[in-house]
Amino acid sequence: MWTSILPRVTWQSALLGTLLFVVSFAISLAIVSIILVKIPSNYFQEGRPREFWSGRHPAIRLLGIIGKNVLGVLLVALGIVMSIPGVPGQGLLTILLGIMLLDFPGRQKLERRIVSQPRVLKNVNKLRHRFGKPELVL
Repeated sequence: MWTSILPRVTWQSALLGTLLFVVSFAISLAIVSIILVKIPSNYFQEGRPREFWSGRHPAIRLLGIIGKNVLGVLLVALGIVMSIPGVPGQGLLTILLGIMLLDFPGRQKLERRIVSQPRVLKNVNKLRHRFGKPELVL
């Protein structure tokens, strides 16, 4: 009875699933790593200026802000999915990157709260050290 409802798993479909798992994990890890290495070490400090494209034409600045926020929402959603057990990727770090792109009141406080978790901060600083970048200053 159940065999007619459930799809048959073949070696090809299992191999394809495994390949997609590995590729998506590698891509998400690479993107997260690049961004965390590129941000300034004082990014999470209080009082740091946060104006995005302040010297640009207002229309271009508005389009940039909209694009940045759309990408931020997508990253937060992707990070939530990656936080589900069995789904590959750096869920919490991807959520952090998404939050870093979003514009909402209290964002800086939330960013600091996430990155100040000992496990997150240790991993980010270890990654930054590997690429010769200074540790994050909170």
